[in-house]
Amino acid sequence: MTKKDYYEILGVSKDATKEDIRKAYKKLAKKYHPDVNKSPDAEQKFKEINEAASVLADERKREQYDRFGSAEGIGGFDFRGFDFGGGFGGINFDEIFEMFTGGFNPFGRRSRRQGPVRGDDLVYELEVSLEDAVFGSEKEILVPALVLCEKCKGTGAEDPDDIEACKDCDGSGYVKRSTRTPFGIFATTSSCRTCGGTGKYIKNLCDFCDGEGRVTKNNKIKVEIPAGVHNGTRLRLAGKGEAGLKGGRHGDLYIIIRVKEHPVFERRNNDIHVSVPVSFAQAALGSEIEVPTLKSKAKLKIPAGTQTNTLFKLKGKGVPNLRGYGTGDQLVRVVVEVPKKLSAKQKKLLKEFDSSLEKKKFKLFK
Repeated sequence: MTKKDYYEILGVSKDATKEDIRKAYKKLAKKYHPDVNKSPDAEQKFKEINEAASVLADERKREQYDRFGSAEGIGGFDFRGFDFGGGFGGINFDEIFEMFTGGFNPFGRRSRRQGPVRGDDLVYELEVSLEDAVFGSEKEILVPALVLCEKCKGTGAEDPDDIEACKDCDGSGYVKRSTRTPFGIFATTSSCRTCGGTGKYIKNLCDFCDGEGRVTKNNKIKVEIPAGVHNGTRLRLAGKGEAGLKGGRHGDLYIIIRVKEHPVFERRNNDIHVSVPVSFAQAALGSEIEVPTLKSKAKLKIPAGTQTNTLFKLKGKGVPNLRGYGTGDQLVRVVVEVPKKLSAKQKKLLKEFDSSLEKKKFKLFK
């Protein structure tokens, strides 16, 4: 029979302390425990690790092993002589159970059973006009989402009588498994695979949702767009996301506002900008012009001698603050239009007009 090198199995030297052995065991046990490692040789490897640790952690057994170089007669899995009262370098059982079970404590604590699961949140990009963003509006949208099955009401069963207590876990949602280790017998508990931790078993699944309890459907949802929203504003509609599982609450729906470009107006923060053409005569002589606004039209007085690109303000004709603090303005930029084509008479009149003006010399360069 080939002799086993327990030091080699644990990856420690022959002068390793109990603490070194404890650390090596924890590391390897976590790696090869059958509940964690599903490879074919994991269980055998785990047994060898247990056997090596059960020997090297016990002073009497380790001394005999070091002297004779063999585990024969030592009783690798006989834990009767093993010191569980702190003789193994003050082993912390909380650390051991967490490595094997991901949080279940075989000494009294219980992990959370699988219960109701909240539905996923959804995101929907909604394109609106500038007018909708400024004054607010109501939109109706279609959102594809998982909703509760109307036939089974989310139970997943063809009939309420088809729901029974799971026989594999007696309705507890858990199954227990015992594992021998150098520290004793660990009773690990995990969710029942048959019922998924619910404690319930469905004999006949709902034929409409195949037992899922949810189906995909285009949800018709009304969205209230508040006045003053910006491009990129995010609106949250609580409970309008996907339906939860096993009675879990619905997720939320997030609406991302995308404001389309306007052919006439431009928004800058809470102000509205617009350019309005005026004739040379209107700019020179002064005039009252009509300018467009987001709601309708407004009168604007242009003083005589107005230069092109002059800005005028229409107070309170802009965007209302999203939080209700005042309203922006509309800024009107007048652009003096130069005619591209002139008749002979118009040219003559302009030349006469130009010659009648007081000539000013402009030095373009010094």
